Amino acid sequence: MPSIAIVGAGPGMGLAIARTFGSQGYDVALIARNRAKLDDLVGQLTAEGITAAAFPADVLDHDALTQALKDAAARFGGIDVLEHSPAPSIGSMTLTSPSETSPSDVQGLMDFLLYSAITATRAVLPAMREAGAGTLLYTNGAGSVDPNPMLGNVNAAQAALRNWVLNLHKELAGTGIQAAHVAIGVWIGAGGPPGAPTATAEEIAPLYWDLHTQRDEVERVFTV
Repeated sequence: MPSIAIVGAGPGMGLAIARTFGSQGYDVALIARNRAKLDDLVGQLTAEGITAAAFPADVLDHDALTQALKDAAARFGGIDVLEHSPAPSIGSMTLTSPSETSPSDVQGLMDFLLYSAITATRAVLPAMREAGAGTLLYTNGAGSVDPNPMLGNVNAAQAALRNWVLNLHKELAGTGIQAAHVAIGVWIGAGGPPGAPTATAEEIAPLYWDLHTQRDEVERVFTV
């Protein structure tokens, strides 16, 4: 069976993407820090007839993340699709305007978004190159495309990730491997700021299947 590895899996986008691919016959490897939360997601997917397994790892621990993806590949006979979507909670972040941003305000976000994406990609790309097939999908905020001064430090790191993904797409052209960027411009689920556009994870998840199967776009921006 083909497989997808979801880095940064959670009960929102991660679970929706897992269901989208799982319903198409994909085995699902879930990677995040919290074993108990991953086990809960595995239980939900298993109850729906989807084969899934948990591989706990902190995305900031490059060795652990690499090993988790190697373990997932061993468990499922390879990784056909990598989806990268770790998301820090808003409450855990310090938000700064561009003029107030210091290097330290960006460094942690670069570690979380860009460096973890690079690490995950390096773990799966050699096997994809050997097979001449594979899909690499990266989730980001729409501020990577159209920045907001309230999110100066966040958007800088998001833009770095986007730039790297678009460049990776160019590098991999003609190899049979698709790299694509998803920029989400809505609050996912309930509890967002008053007046903010919202959408459910289930509404967004089909974009990932489209990018994987159609293989003709480097980027989708989801807005309402």
